Amino acid sequence: MIEILATGPLATVQDLGRPGLAALGVPRSGAFDREALRLANRLVGNRPDAAGVEVTLGGLALRTDAAVTVALAGAPCPGLDHGAAVTLPAGAALRLGTPTAGLRSYLAVRGGVATATVLGSRSTDTLSGLGPPALRPGDLLPVGTASGDVAGAVAPVDTRARPLRVDPGPRADWFAGDVLAALAGARWTVRGDSDRVGVRLDGPPLRRARGGELPSEPTLPGAVQVPADGRPIVFGPDGPVTGGYPVVGVVRDLAVLAQLRPGDPVRFVTGAR
Repeated sequence: MIEILATGPLATVQDLGRPGLAALGVPRSGAFDREALRLANRLVGNRPDAAGVEVTLGGLALRTDAAVTVALAGAPCPGLDHGAAVTLPAGAALRLGTPTAGLRSYLAVRGGVATATVLGSRSTDTLSGLGPPALRPGDLLPVGTASGDVAGAVAPVDTRARPLRVDPGPRADWFAGDVLAALAGARWTVRGDSDRVGVRLDGPPLRRARGGELPSEPTLPGAVQVPADGRPIVFGPDGPVTGGYPVVGVVRDLAVLAQLRPGDPVRFVTGAR
């Protein structure tokens, strides 16, 4: 067992989520930065879809009751080597500081976090409430049985801010002019009310060419939805599966989006492959 001593702003159990259930109203959920979770799992010899802990802005502290091998990927935090498998002895306490760059870190434990599955996943869904609740001090996390070989150390995932590549969405024609050019040409910053449901952006409002509202229609992680105030919201893994605001584009780089902090500048690029 792993005992949670502190969680920082938010710590949740995440695997690769619940794909394919949108018709039932179930978001995909899962790790926001899936590349980082896969890397952490590879380091400790887990399957890529094993559950780990997604840590937001550091602050996670835990204690082990037996020797365990762990690895940290994503945003690098003081307190544990980044991008390397580390074995903690029984009774050891681990404390992660604030990451030096990026927002979300992924802690994998050899054998995986073995909480109960809900609809085929161990992921916490902060929108629907499916899966385990967000971690709290005193929680005990069971650890599964190890199988694969420990990788040791590999190159870490790059968490530096980069432009977000965006493809056209189905409702770009609801806006004046070339809305993707306006999106790419503006200066945006991440708002403080961003979360796993959506990354909300501040900047010049995008001007509509049409009035009225849409009936609800399907959305997906990465959808750039523009509400009535003209400020975009980029849906994350816990974003709703339908929405009534026009979607002007779809972001490909969810791993980059996952690492943006409130106040960070955001730049979009179009047509990049």
